[in-house]
Amino acid sequence: MEIDYTVTALMFPAIPLIMSVYSNRFHTLSALIRKLHDEYVFEKHIPPEWENQLHNLNNRTNLLKYTLGFASFGFLFNMLTVFALYLTEIQIARLIFAACCVCMIISIFLFLQEIRLSNKALKFHLSDMKSMSDDFN
Repeated sequence: MEIDYTVTALMFPAIPLIMSVYSNRFHTLSALIRKLHDEYVFEKHIPPEWENQLHNLNNRTNLLKYTLGFASFGFLFNMLTVFALYLTEIQIARLIFAACCVCMIISIFLFLQEIRLSNKALKFHLSDMKSMSDDFN
């Protein structure tokens, strides 16, 4: 495969866009955690299903941390590919671009796992409703 600036240019709009999606998801999750924390601290109110929710939220924040980390490395490797091309180091550019692609693939798989946990969290949230408890089991 021939690698040039066009190949790396394809990733430039995609990586920041996907990182923006991840960041928005992380921001929403952190707002929820802060809300739950305030409710616990000020009202001392902990419904029984929150134990599962809190573990789920912890797992989701960890997944998003790694998701954003791998996407960041993907962006860094994409920039290093451009730099290697500038220095006419084609073989090195190919290896670095492969690392970029691998990081982005890992990032997307981690994000899919976070979406799965998010769906599980919604089921925990709905489990206390009688009509939904039948679907939950």
